[in-house]
Amino acid sequence: MLQLQLLSSPPLTPQTLNLSSISNRKLFPSFSSLNSSQTRSFKFNPLSKPSKFSLKCRQSEYFDQKQRFNDSSSSTSPSSLAGLPARFYVGHSIYKGKAALTVEPRAPEFVPLDSGAFKISREGFVLLQFAPAAGVRQYDWSRKQVFSLSVTEIGTLISLGMRESCEFFHDPFKGKSDEGKVRKVLKVEPLPDGSGHFFNLGVQNKLLNVDENVYIPITRGEFTVLKSAFSFILPYLLGWHAFANSTKPDDTSRANNANPRYGGDYEWSR
Repeated sequence: MLQLQLLSSPPLTPQTLNLSSISNRKLFPSFSSLNSSQTRSFKFNPLSKPSKFSLKCRQSEYFDQKQRFNDSSSSTSPSSLAGLPARFYVGHSIYKGKAALTVEPRAPEFVPLDSGAFKISREGFVLLQFAPAAGVRQYDWSRKQVFSLSVTEIGTLISLGMRESCEFFHDPFKGKSDEGKVRKVLKVEPLPDGSGHFFNLGVQNKLLNVDENVYIPITRGEFTVLKSAFSFILPYLLGWHAFANSTKPDDTSRANNANPRYGGDYEWSR
């Protein structure tokens, strides 16, 4: 807030306080030039011995508040946190009477090379989470069972017909000392009336003494949504979006000449 104070040493009288006089117009030339958008107040007490003149400008308060709002907004924006780009987490859930199913994509992983480029080290996947019902519209997520769909398994589901079935088997400890102690089987089978599919996940975990089956019916419309989402996310799980975003027209010929294995003319020159 801007506040100006003017103290006059001699006392002012009603006769001497005449703003229409030339001398007073010279004394207070800025009154007529004040901006009409500014709030101003001034008081004269001619009977007081030092008379006080006070001027308040609200416009500075407006800019101070606006600056504080902009600073707080910019400090809490997702892209400004630690200088990192914003991250988004998405998923799709289906709730039924016996269980709930949540579908979430997981991004691929890349490792840096000595040349400064990046190479994919692990393809992305789609995580399925099955939670059994604990009551009416209530689900026990502490007992959830998970199943990770690879890109090939996603392709199998995309191409699955309404009367077709498929089955996937996973052993998380395959090739390790605990191989065979955890078995996961996901079966996708058509409903008897052809209106959709059953998703049935069976988990046998000898390490935790768990033997559980969770199944959920998926309607034709829900299955269409899943297949559409799978088709959209599949190139991203392969990491091809990173390659497409890094490709420039002037880099294509240079890359092909540097490594003839990737050149379009290499096949025809053999």
